[in-house]
Amino acid sequence: MTDPAPPAGETAAPAPPPGCPAHADGPLRLSGLEFQQTPSQLYRSLRSEHGAVAPVLLDGDIPAWLVLGYAEVSYVTNNDELFARDSRRWNQWPNIPDDWPLLPFVGYQPSLLFTEGAEHQRRAGVITEALEAVDQFELAHTCREIAERLIDDFAGSGQAELMGSYAHALPMRAVVRLCGMPAAGTDTEEFVRDLRISLDAKEGDDPVAAYLRVQKRMEQLVREKRAAPGTDVTSRMLAHPAGLTDEEVVQDLITVIAAAQQPTANWICNSLRLLLTDDRFALNVSGGRLSVGQALNEVLWLDTPTQNFVGRWAARDTQLAGRHIKAGDCLVLGLAAANTDPQIWPEGHVGAENSAHLSFSNGEHRCPYPSPLLADVIARTAVETLLERLPDVVLAVEPEELTWRPSIWMRGLTALPVSFTPVVQ
Repeated sequence: MTDPAPPAGETAAPAPPPGCPAHADGPLRLSGLEFQQTPSQLYRSLRSEHGAVAPVLLDGDIPAWLVLGYAEVSYVTNNDELFARDSRRWNQWPNIPDDWPLLPFVGYQPSLLFTEGAEHQRRAGVITEALEAVDQFELAHTCREIAERLIDDFAGSGQAELMGSYAHALPMRAVVRLCGMPAAGTDTEEFVRDLRISLDAKEGDDPVAAYLRVQKRMEQLVREKRAAPGTDVTSRMLAHPAGLTDEEVVQDLITVIAAAQQPTANWICNSLRLLLTDDRFALNVSGGRLSVGQALNEVLWLDTPTQNFVGRWAARDTQLAGRHIKAGDCLVLGLAAANTDPQIWPEGHVGAENSAHLSFSNGEHRCPYPSPLLADVIARTAVETLLERLPDVVLAVEPEELTWRPSIWMRGLTALPVSFTPVVQ
């Protein structure tokens, strides 16, 4: 069998010498980057030097390929047999220590994320049907209630830090409620904290230990819902005719919650930043010339919450953008780089009304339907409710003082301080 042809329009480049792929052309380390505040500069530099597929080093100088091109990311995500999701194929496992920081991302788990073929379709079908039963109007109403309560907590002070007190808190409460967990409380707060650490650890965090605590809490939730089912996503997954085991439900619930919480929080905060700093939006939100929906979509193009995703593993030797990809090589999906690929935006222009971005990935392993629609309901309700309640909200610092969290994987602010006229309750 011959490998599928590379994306149309691709020009062949000499294959690198044999050996580790990332050491062939002077790979860039993806940890400790000086570009973390402005990753677009990193992507332009990598694209200029290496083309659509660049050799990089993950934590611990583990070699991988970063796929930067829109056509190439689409090609990889639409060819599951060639670029597969089961990370046990990885040719670098002998070099991976037990405490490797990215282990929660790539360590094989019997979850939807790592299944393939018919098994993936079975598992994805359960999640899809469980989420399809969510009433979007009811979800919007729930999110508005959560938003109102959160705003009430700081509305009287005339100032707030929106990342921690609002953008992060709202989707967390919405998602855990959908899954049948209490919307608030110490147990829930600790669960979300561990989820954040496992996905986007800061210095001093232990992502592996945090992930194990997340898994333990999900096991408890599944036992509770087996004993007393409700009208929630967890109960619907357990009752599905596909007959998922408790372990399968636990793993797939972690996938759903992880994909929904931190990325949606960053989507909300990044959109609020755009609305408060860009005159196209800031001066016209009340007038309606440019809508909240346009801001949300533009953020998915330019400041997408999930910048890069690990990943795919080559099922056999192949070629991609002129690179020789060996069987077992790891490919990191450069979603943010692909969204700003000059091959699709030759003038550097991004159409705010165009939704052909890759922020929810692509192909069979993209975010399962209707997850993007539910995330949009949560994010849109959060932004609109805040602007309605606090119509004169402004940044409390200069725009250039805002800083991004030091992560090559996620795109989110460390804080979003604002001020407004205090609201008398």
